[in-house]
Amino acid sequence: MIKRIVTIQDISCFGRCSLTVALPILSAMGLETAVIPTAVLSTHTGGFKGYTFHDLTEDIPKIAEHWNSINLEFDGIYTGYLGSKQQVEIVADFFDAFKKENTKIIVDPVMGDAGKLYAGFTPEFAREMRKLCSKADIIVPNMTEVSYLLDEPYTEHYDKEYIRNTLRRLTALGCPVAVITGVRYGDGMHGAVAYDSRTDSFCEAFLPHLESQMHGTGDVFSSVLSGAAVKGASLQKSIEAAVCFTVSSINETVPEKDKYFYGVCFEPKLGELAETAKSFGC
Repeated sequence: MIKRIVTIQDISCFGRCSLTVALPILSAMGLETAVIPTAVLSTHTGGFKGYTFHDLTEDIPKIAEHWNSINLEFDGIYTGYLGSKQQVEIVADFFDAFKKENTKIIVDPVMGDAGKLYAGFTPEFAREMRKLCSKADIIVPNMTEVSYLLDEPYTEHYDKEYIRNTLRRLTALGCPVAVITGVRYGDGMHGAVAYDSRTDSFCEAFLPHLESQMHGTGDVFSSVLSGAAVKGASLQKSIEAAVCFTVSSINETVPEKDKYFYGVCFEPKLGELAETAKSFGC
């Protein structure tokens, strides 16, 4: 039986990020994928000017109400970029309404990068996101988001023990599993480290660091991780698949990175991802 996931985030009509990344990746992994767009943009905000933006906050509760009326159920709920404190509160209510015993909730607490919050976000928003993370089964922050979730200074200087202690503190927010993305120890490798508080166990996945900086890689990583987790893959296999697919997509883009500045060319790699996903339990 095909498992069903819903992903809640914005959609850019052009550009590889958010829903335009999540929907094809999750579908390629063999999941029935429903979507709740939180906003519609003509393009994403990375490198484009003059884009249009239409907020859909008021539509989210109406969609949830209709879905409840037809008894929809989900094996997974995966959230990405949420544009306001109000949206975070609405999504928290969605979790309460649709989480069943076996529903897996994955929260990518998209707030910032390189030590800074994205435009329009505040420490108050971060506090609200912290509450949402407490309702998740898995959270997937980068180091900037870690600093705001834990209300501590951002740092790029850390070692393995620091990351492990940080993961433990993240799960103390209430989520049993935390994954930190974009981890670099200075050895030329780049990847992700995960911690499962239920078994007090760590796992990690690293590949050689690539200098190219590209839009949407976090969305690619979180989408693959979410798909793997909902399909029943182990935490180790989930982060390995996410790291490998993200790096593979970057490598596919590098030869024409100026042309495709707005995102990574993940589409040619979807066939490989579909094959990998066949081993994930359903």
